[in-house]
Amino acid sequence: MANTYTQLYVQIIFSPKGRQNLIHDGVKTDIYKYIVGIIKNKNQKPMIINGMPDHVHIFLGFSPDIAISDLVRDIKSNTTNFINEQKMFAGKFFWQKGFGAFTYSKSQVPRVVRYIQKQEEHHRKKSFREEYLELLKKFDVDYKDEYLFEWYD
Repeated sequence: MANTYTQLYVQIIFSPKGRQNLIHDGVKTDIYKYIVGIIKNKNQKPMIINGMPDHVHIFLGFSPDIAISDLVRDIKSNTTNFINEQKMFAGKFFWQKGFGAFTYSKSQVPRVVRYIQKQEEHHRKKSFREEYLELLKKFDVDYKDEYLFEWYD
């Protein structure tokens, strides 16, 4: 019986609803650990998670036994429940609709890991909007402005 062998690396980006600055140092470690657990439970390989208070970058080794949209749905749904059950924020927490997903080759993995590690440094020079639009253009993704994240910068 033949097996399936793949080598896929995906960066996923999404944001809290309303692009609120909620994922701060006091809660991000717990949220990121929870995301890692979800990814592992879905038989995927988490490589690094980091971001800013208003968005999250997840980089993982991806196995095609689940659709990326299903994985992101599960991450968002389960972390929303976790965050709300733990009462990490006043009021209800939700993720914004949509996400970005970008694939990389094995040779690009160290560069992407460094990029995600250095989010704080990177965003001193570039807004999330600039970063995201740059990725969409770099990967030649067709998009409509009205369907992008809510922007507040």
